[in-house]
Amino acid sequence: MRTIGFVALPLVVLVWSLADLTLGRELVEWVPYLASGFAMNIVISLSAMALGTVVGTMFGILELVSYRLIRYPVVVYVQVFRNAPHLVLIFGTTYIFPFEIVIFGNYLAFPDWVKAVIGLAIPASAYVAEITRGAILSVPTTQWEAAQGLGFSRVQALRWVVLPQCLRRALPPWMNVLASITMGTALASLVGVHELLHAATDASTAVRRLDFTIIAYIVVMAAFFTLCYPIANLTRRLERRFNAA
Repeated sequence: MRTIGFVALPLVVLVWSLADLTLGRELVEWVPYLASGFAMNIVISLSAMALGTVVGTMFGILELVSYRLIRYPVVVYVQVFRNAPHLVLIFGTTYIFPFEIVIFGNYLAFPDWVKAVIGLAIPASAYVAEITRGAILSVPTTQWEAAQGLGFSRVQALRWVVLPQCLRRALPPWMNVLASITMGTALASLVGVHELLHAATDASTAVRRLDFTIIAYIVVMAAFFTLCYPIANLTRRLERRFNAA
């Protein structure tokens, strides 16, 4: 039954386009433009998750340190940005960061899509921090004790013994965050980033046909569903496999 949704939206697009050949020709002409926008969605989501994972992993570890001056600011960061709307963060980074930066007297553009990456990486890092913290706490204390018994320092035990075990525990929720951030990339269109939703709006404005507008936004939904459904499906499989183990 789950595969029905995976093929339903693309099938609707195909049948509708064949039913009206003029509509189909218009759609075919705009497909490369829409594809270029969707490529930007993928770039933004992967970049935001990469940055968010690096920062979030470090913050998740820092949430467990005994020094309050380090732990408390990190905890506040995580709690604030886990509950901050993605759109607000994207708008915030768009207007906080300059439109160009000066390096050795040379003016370099600071693209809006990079600002969108930062805006989405912030909540991603907060979620990954909590995932990392929970994964570390889920490792039995006997693993720490065994590593220390072998002569490992606290940092070495974390690096070589605990974190590798955290990977299997953290992967399913990390993929859920990836799917959420991927869907959130559509918000970048509101700050002028050329992504799929922005491309569909441009196409709809240029063609000026109600049926084309409808089919264009169905294409947007189909594209995001086609990308996010396999991620969600793989997440469920990993959760079942790890729970069985």
